[in-house]
Amino acid sequence: MPTISEFFGIVIRMYYDDHNPPHFHAYYGAFQAIILIETLAIAEGALPRRARALVLEWAADHRQELIQDWLLAAEHRPLNKIEPLE
Repeated sequence: MPTISEFFGIVIRMYYDDHNPPHFHAYYGAFQAIILIETLAIAEGALPRRARALVLEWAADHRQELIQDWLLAAEHRPLNKIEPLE
C-alpha cells in the first residue's frame, strides 16, 4: 500500500484496486481511519480530534490530487506523492 503523504506523525496511504467509493487511509499511532475523498467524511475508524482536523484540512487542499491518485491506483500505476501539510 503506497504512502502518498506524511505530516505531523500522520501517514496517508492508498491501496491498489480498493473498493469504491474513492477514499484514502489515514494512520496516526494506533489509530486509523478511512476518509471518503468526495465528502471528507470518515467512513470507518477514528482519529484523535487534532489529527482528524489536520487530515481533513490537508485533504480539502489536495482533493483533486487525491482523485488523480485514486484513478492511478485503479490502473495499478505508480501513485504521486502529495505535499504534506505544513
